[in-house]
Amino acid sequence: MIALSRRGFLAASAATAASLILPARARAQSARMSLTATTRTLDVRGKAATVWGLLDGNGRSGLVLDPGQAFAVDLANTLAEATIIHWHGQIPPNVQDGVPDMPMATLQPGESRAYDFAARPGTHWMHAHIPEHEMLLLAAPLVVRRPEDVAADRQDVTMFLHDFSFKSPAEVLAEITGGASMAGMDHSQMGQDGMAGMDMGAMGQGDMMAMPGMDGMAMDLNDYNFDAYLANDRTLDDPEVLQVDKGSKVLVRVINAAAATVFWIDTGALTGRLVAVDGEPVQPLPGSRFGIAMGQRLDIEIDVPAEGGAFPVLALREGARERTGLVLATPGATVTKVADMSDADHPAFSADLTQEAALRAFTPLPERAASSQPMLMLGGSMMPYVWTINGQTWGKHSPVSAKTGERVEIMFHNMSMMAHPMHLHGHAFQVVGVGQDRIAGAVRDTVHVPPMGMVTVAVDAGEVARWMLHCHHMPHLSTGMMTEFAVSA
Repeated sequence: MIALSRRGFLAASAATAASLILPARARAQSARMSLTATTRTLDVRGKAATVWGLLDGNGRSGLVLDPGQAFAVDLANTLAEATIIHWHGQIPPNVQDGVPDMPMATLQPGESRAYDFAARPGTHWMHAHIPEHEMLLLAAPLVVRRPEDVAADRQDVTMFLHDFSFKSPAEVLAEITGGASMAGMDHSQMGQDGMAGMDMGAMGQGDMMAMPGMDGMAMDLNDYNFDAYLANDRTLDDPEVLQVDKGSKVLVRVINAAAATVFWIDTGALTGRLVAVDGEPVQPLPGSRFGIAMGQRLDIEIDVPAEGGAFPVLALREGARERTGLVLATPGATVTKVADMSDADHPAFSADLTQEAALRAFTPLPERAASSQPMLMLGGSMMPYVWTINGQTWGKHSPVSAKTGERVEIMFHNMSMMAHPMHLHGHAFQVVGVGQDRIAGAVRDTVHVPPMGMVTVAVDAGEVARWMLHCHHMPHLSTGMMTEFAVSA
């Protein structure tokens, strides 16, 4: 008889449940993949927590596609609430992009929907495009392998990061925003009510850190202390230990699915090479500590020493002491416990753009003149808790306009004291400016704009449609920090 741990029992139960609720059509069509939005149970520091998730036909979180494989997916909603899934990093037809009522309605309980488009290779993810649902962990990895990944003599590991609270997302958002959250409203109405005069008494001021060269000013790094920080649904009390071979190469695909937490990825005793960001290859950048904002992905290649051992790869919460992570261990290696708190606060990633400025695209966009160069002012404050683009919230916003095929250079100018990871749907862009400096930076879909910082991105306008452009900090999004990239014929 095999003894199951509590965690193993919960995982087995979730897998069994997932296999029972697959639609018959998905089971019958082996060429298509199935994905189910469902509830699952995690063990967070010995306490059971009911969260949501996206499980494949075998009850595993997320999807892995082979080179050239189409994104042919049947999505079933077995939750009690309507939801919708955005394929972050993919460029589907606009109708399949996964934003409520833009243009497709949410997926009702018991409803299934088919998705079909060419998959974009790289490390991506998928998540609900409703802030409360994403905060319930309705998200999962979406990895599309390249031929080089198959040919490479290396192991592939995914590290999926979350911030987690035992409180409901509505309670968390209410504490952060002082009641300003629009998360409970219809998505299309988000930000249309007046937001002045909000009671901020319920909200802590978060962690503050002085910015270099800015007398008397401090940036707000963290506006909520979550109960736990998870890597692959686990804390460092019981981390995932992944067996790797002595002398091997390992590719760690890091996905920051957190609602409101920026992390440093620390490779510890082993030097890593950053080889891709947001699924797009970059010229290898060596180091042992790399920053990652919400919505971003990092592919870090690590060499395991010939003598073997156990090697923690940690995610450090910026501006605080908390950490999470996983352990790479060779056969027979002794795995020692890693504390979930560092001895001192980790530095702010968002204080500068050193990492972004150092990245160089492996395949940059072709050189061409921009038809327009709109500037988006990112603003907002903790009191009242309102976050804006060009002084406007969603519903009162002015779109960024372009004609299909045009090159547009968008400058994000952050005039607030919080950083904003800005994500554009339906497109990849290239970072071409950091501050006043022109660079041939990374191609990506989510760029982190620090307090009082400026980042310029070049994008070639794609399908004629309305595409979301928003901050990936969920409390900022829920209070209206979103506009659209409106592409016309």
